[in-house]
Amino acid sequence: MTDLLRQLRAEMTSLLDCFSAPAVLLCADYSVLAANQAYRRVFGDGKPLQGRRCYEIMEDAGYSCRQGGNHCPLDACQSSGTGQHVVHSNTSGNAQIDLYPIRNDSAKVVYFLELLTLAPQSTALPAPAMVGNSPVWRDVARLIRRAAPSDAAVLLLGESGTGKELAAAAVHRASHCRNGPFVAVDCSGLSETLFESELFGHEKGAFTGAHSRKTGLVEAADGGTLFLDEVGDIPLSLQVKLLRLLETGHFRRVGGVEPIRSQFRLVSATHRPLEKMVAEERFRQDLYYRLNTFPITLPALRERLEDVPLLAEAILQRLSVARGLHLHADTLELLRRYNYPGNIRELRNILERAALLADDVWILPEHLPANLQYSPMQESGPASPLTGRQPIPGVGEIIPLADLEAQYLRWARGNYGGDRRGLAQRLGVSERTLYRKLDALRSNTGHAVES
Repeated sequence: MTDLLRQLRAEMTSLLDCFSAPAVLLCADYSVLAANQAYRRVFGDGKPLQGRRCYEIMEDAGYSCRQGGNHCPLDACQSSGTGQHVVHSNTSGNAQIDLYPIRNDSAKVVYFLELLTLAPQSTALPAPAMVGNSPVWRDVARLIRRAAPSDAAVLLLGESGTGKELAAAAVHRASHCRNGPFVAVDCSGLSETLFESELFGHEKGAFTGAHSRKTGLVEAADGGTLFLDEVGDIPLSLQVKLLRLLETGHFRRVGGVEPIRSQFRLVSATHRPLEKMVAEERFRQDLYYRLNTFPITLPALRERLEDVPLLAEAILQRLSVARGLHLHADTLELLRRYNYPGNIRELRNILERAALLADDVWILPEHLPANLQYSPMQESGPASPLTGRQPIPGVGEIIPLADLEAQYLRWARGNYGGDRRGLAQRLGVSERTLYRKLDALRSNTGHAVES
């Protein structure tokens, strides 16, 4: 070992020790150059770590990087040159991995910094890891990383089936409440009386059938994360009680008089247009602003079709009926050309049905539903000459022009490789006009658009 390499490792180790979480500096061949004390404490086995492959070290500790639907962030980082955020699910627990490229004076990627946040199996969630590498999905991952360590209320927006509960679980795992419970409340389909009892609990004799005291979900979430799914469906009469809970941290069980305190991280989600509901006085304005501290819009699957192969692989790994099955190339091509009105939930149903029909190791095109054999998106023509990627989402159906422009701007900004000035020239507008439109898009949707 040269003196220069020894000096570099010593300096890098000292720098990595500034991180309280396990941190490691990797080379392009997956070998460990330097590791901090936290990494050595968690993954050390008494043998030197330097020079060993990171995936071998992880596997020895029970964390697989390429099995069970997990994919290696270093592979994706080397191909894209951008930072990666993934959450791996393993028998030993969940591992949140943030990986960043380190460049030299010539802007060439020479090393990779990897930070890990581990959740043991006792607190790990059974939900599959967040999967995706498209620009719009990386935006979501960046927003989750930014919001999770804070106490800010997160509001997840997006169509049904886009993975809002999965994103809520990711916020929980990366927060200071990760060792506490993750309590999900389905706010839809419950009557007003039942909803109040589920949320706040009730005392014995509070109403007919209340034969014993019941602990509510708010109380159960103490010390963890309370996830209010479909918060737009909360009855108007109960919204004021929820607002009081969020502002004071106290509540009363149904039929009770003593105030009870519960401290939790709040994450909520809805597919409904809350701003419009506020304007129509169907949702309280004060509660809306209390929930909407940090909005994150999850993209529809048709806006991130390049993630379909990764998603399909992850889903197949978790379907018991699909063990040993693989997607034929022709099947995958059809899956990548469909517009998925039901989003990821529909993709899962498609794959589960196809797996039941498959007789061999391959899932073939004929195993897919008939509506996938011919899709409106297939009429959109060849891939755009801008980047050679998938066509613009939405052009295969009639949608409002404002929505189409918003989708196109997100697509163009995420896929164009040049700077903002070059993109403005390609779009035929001034750079100032483009900036104004992107800024309006951020303000209206809460979705991060790089500028």
